[in-house]
Amino acid sequence: MISKTIKSDEILPEQMIKDKSKRIVKTYKKYVKKTMNEEKIKKEEIKKEFTLNDLPGVGPATIEKLKDAGFSDVIAVAVATPGELVGATGMTETAARKVINASRNNCDMGFKSGEDMLKKRLLVRKISTSSENFNKLVGGGFETGAITECFGEFGSGKTQIAHILAVTTQLLDEENPVTVYIDTENTFRPERIKEISAGLGLDPEKVLKNIRVARAYNSDHQMLLAEKIEDLVKKQELNVKLVIVDSLTAHFRAEFIGRGTLAERQQKLNKHMHVLLKLADMSNVCVYLTNQVQSDPAQFFGDPTKAVGGNIVAHASTFRIYLRKGKKGSRVAKLIDSPNMPDGECNFYLETTGLKDV
Repeated sequence: MISKTIKSDEILPEQMIKDKSKRIVKTYKKYVKKTMNEEKIKKEEIKKEFTLNDLPGVGPATIEKLKDAGFSDVIAVAVATPGELVGATGMTETAARKVINASRNNCDMGFKSGEDMLKKRLLVRKISTSSENFNKLVGGGFETGAITECFGEFGSGKTQIAHILAVTTQLLDEENPVTVYIDTENTFRPERIKEISAGLGLDPEKVLKNIRVARAYNSDHQMLLAEKIEDLVKKQELNVKLVIVDSLTAHFRAEFIGRGTLAERQQKLNKHMHVLLKLADMSNVCVYLTNQVQSDPAQFFGDPTKAVGGNIVAHASTFRIYLRKGKKGSRVAKLIDSPNMPDGECNFYLETTGLKDV
């Protein structure tokens, strides 16, 4: 039997039809896939563009009332209670529920996978304390996206660390990182910033330009300043990386005296802490708080010193550090609470140019 090789120009009609059919099916599948992807993108874009203006039954006047009350975006409305919206805008409870449901339906409020959270953690930056031992104690530096509370007696170094962090923020691999300093006890000193900057080889004038200082005269003013930081990030488009509140409880402690006002004080303090916590998480900002201390009369043995603010401040803080005076003019930092670091302590000296390891 003689076999014959079929050349490319001698393909049988049946084979040509079969190949053409395959090409048509392949092209059609690509078209369907492309169309589905385009529809998916359009849906995502529509979802992203949902704003306060799109809420049902909400006009310009109501939107202004919502913004004045702190509901600046759809997510803030979605997590609010009907009573909060009624109090802020004067709308009926039925209308408030309708607005909240519409916000929730158009917000991505689902759960995220551990993998997504790990990717978010890659965006965390570490702000150096200028002390190798201190950095090691807190896992490489003070984290963005978290609240770090330092409490201790007067002269333990809380405010000095605040000034150092305001300077070392400039060492981050970021474009013009900004520090916001809420000063409640008239402790901010630009001269100290210049000394620390010169010691680290930074331009003191540039460092001072990237620090925004606000003096708080009472607890309400302090809370308002914390709420306005979000406007600095969104409206003025500042790259805020560090927020310092020095000190957290000074005004609350002075204004709410006696056990009769304790519940009201703790409620206001709780609201203030959650505003700072939301700011840290949403804007990837490091929040550094200094806190005063008091003596626990029930503590018969050991150190009776404990932080003001009780469990409200303790639960809201991501990291808690106890500062105290050590031997020969040194200071001791003790990490007493952290989600990922073991308890420990380190010694350091406060010097003109910053912190020095013992």
